[in-house]
Parts: sequence; structure tokens; C-alpha cells
Amino acid sequence: MKSDRWLLALPVVFLAGMIGAEVWMGRLPFGPDGHFGWWESNIYSSEQSQRFADPYSFSHIVHGLLFYALLAFLARRAPVRYRLVAAIALEAGWEVLENSPVVINRYRAATIALGYDGDSVLNSASDVLMMALGFLAAARLRPWASVALAVTLELGMLLLMRDNLTLNVLMLVYPLEAVRQWQLAARPSG
Repeated sequence: MKSDRWLLALPVVFLAGMIGAEVWMGRLPFGPDGHFGWWESNIYSSEQSQRFADPYSFSHIVHGLLFYALLAFLARRAPVRYRLVAAIALEAGWEVLENSPVVINRYRAATIALGYDGDSVLNSASDVLMMALGFLAAARLRPWASVALAVTLELGMLLLMRDNLTLNVLMLVYPLEAVRQWQLAARPSG
């Protein structure tokens, strides 16, 4: 364990790299208004993905549950702490890619995120934290409980906002106009 102390530095390095890349790409620390906020519940608001947490934070918890399962399969013999560091690297990499102009434009074109401008740096860092919480939950839960938690989060998001990780991936990879119209029908007018 003493020889693993260097391992503690890796998540900090990955987060610093993610933050540096996002700032380089023009991402703002706290969003356009420059104010810190804990929560933004309105997925259609310009503050979406700018605050510490939002409804999509639950998708990142699901990322953690999925990364735990994937890494338990691919690196079964590796200690959980090593797999957690790998999951943090994956999530930090995803956050950089998700906030690249190519993916932001894809979100605008194919999903219900019509005015999406990308995440604030704060929100991206929170997304990595949420993934780590999901990963750690999966490490403590029995497999059936992790599956139940993932299904509950996905169904809850689907019922509350007509969007979740599953639909997000579907609409990015293979957009279906019927799904997009169904999602947009819940959008408040005005």
C-alpha cells in the first residue's frame, strides 16, 4: 500500500489535465454568468451543465456503475483502487471530448440540447466526481443492486425529463426523429 501512494496523485493529474484542456478550448469556470451554483434543475435552461450538479449528474453516476462492471471484467485481478483511477481517466477523457466543438455541435444537431454550449469546468469536474461515486457504490453493492440502481436512475430520468444516458447515447449515435419529437413535446413553451 505504501508503494501505491503515487496512485493518489493520478486522479489529481487527470483532473488538472481535463481542466487545462477545457480552459484551452474556451470553457468557462462557472458558466457565462460567472457565478457558482450548486444545482440547476431545468434541463432547458441556459444554466444547464453550468452549475455543480444538474439532472444529468445522475447519468454520470450510471457511468460509474458501468465503468465498474467493465473494468471488473477487463481487469479482474487489478485492485479496485487501480480500476477507480482508470475510470477517472476515462471519465476525464470523455469530459474533454464531450466539450469539444465537434461533440457540442452534434448534441445541438441530434438531441434535445438545442442551445447546448458545453459544460462549465465546474460541471465537468462534478461529472467526474459523480462517476466516482457511482463506481464506489458499485464496488460496495452486490451486482444485482448495481443493476437495480442503474435501471432506477435511468427510468427516473426518463420519467422526469424524457432523457437519460441510454437515450443520450442513442441520439448521438443514431438519432431517431420520433424520439426527438417525443422528447421535445415536454419542452416548456416560451
